[in-house]
Amino acid sequence: MARREAAAAGPGSRALVVDLIRSAGPISRVELVEQTGLTQPTISNIVRRLIADGVVRETGETVATGGKPRALLVINSQALFGVGMHLGPDTITAVATNARGGTVGHELVARPADHDPSVLADTLIGLYRSLTQGLDLDPHTIAGLTVVGPGPVDVARGRLLGPGEHGEQAGFDLGAALSRALAIPALVDNDATAAAIGEFWGRQVSRDRTFGCLYLGAGIGSGVVLDGALHRGASSNSGEIGHNTVVRDGAPCVCGNRGCLERYASPSVLVDRARATPGLAERLEIAAEDGYGHAFDTLARAAVYGDADASALIEESARWLADAAVTLANLWDLDTLVLAGPGFAVAGSIYVREIRERLADRAFARRLHPVAVDLSSNPRDSAAIGGAALILQGSVAPGHGPQVAMRA
Repeated sequence: MARREAAAAGPGSRALVVDLIRSAGPISRVELVEQTGLTQPTISNIVRRLIADGVVRETGETVATGGKPRALLVINSQALFGVGMHLGPDTITAVATNARGGTVGHELVARPADHDPSVLADTLIGLYRSLTQGLDLDPHTIAGLTVVGPGPVDVARGRLLGPGEHGEQAGFDLGAALSRALAIPALVDNDATAAAIGEFWGRQVSRDRTFGCLYLGAGIGSGVVLDGALHRGASSNSGEIGHNTVVRDGAPCVCGNRGCLERYASPSVLVDRARATPGLAERLEIAAEDGYGHAFDTLARAAVYGDADASALIEESARWLADAAVTLANLWDLDTLVLAGPGFAVAGSIYVREIRERLADRAFARRLHPVAVDLSSNPRDSAAIGGAALILQGSVAPGHGPQVAMRA
């Protein structure tokens, strides 16, 4: 069991109560008192405000106790909606989710080839309006928008600094531009950490779990949720396991390091190796003009169907990521790990099998508890769904999620 923080009445108490209702609901007020350690009057006041705000509702069901029946509480899924957008190398994925993390809308568009940041902002603004208006969402029920991409990200200033981003975008406050244009709170964050909170929120994972997410997209990242909140680090750029050195003085990486995990296990590297293998790209019909995402899907599909050369590449990547999973589990004493990101969409079963076996054999605390390893139910959209979860968590559970406010 993960460490549980001592509860005290205050701003964080609402986040604690919301998180318990989210993960354990339907739940009674008496059970909330027992599980939080807060007093009965404090729980009654918090629940009363949550009901008044529309965040929580009584189910109409009760539990007989021999005395007065206890009304049960759940999160009101229609109270608020969040919008998340994931900036991929070639595409932008947009999703809208309800307050329980269920996806209610989805759009996919091409990422503009023009590197002018104002063009990207205009594309995102149009996509937001298309998605929310197409779903006929009441603007007053939309908590806001989070745009996520590869790190590093300057969360405080709404700037994308990732090695894959162009210099002119790195100095552009995308969050403020979106907030002004759409008149909503708008955040910019890391795709891997967003995926972690999206999986945690949508799966109704208990805050008692030490929850980790390993993300495979254009690069490799991770996120860890402790006591219901993301572990952020000094600048909200924790979890960059893809830029840990795995080969001393190895291949140079765009981050400035050498021998990074990404240089041996990421989709782009595997596609380059497939293209360098005589006859393999032609046999699998991986065209020279295919983007890395499509090409990697083709490679992964061939591996699933038993192609020996494709299998060798994917299985080698899985072994590298299994080592990374052991590192994550040992650092954080994880009891749950979810694999998310488009890189796991086709050959996720190969990665899950390898990582489960490696953790069962080598995790430091394996004799005390197992590490549950699961594949995301929607690996391709997990980062965008996580973006929506971030803005929702910051709105309904302040203290656990990011600060949500309009940007000037």
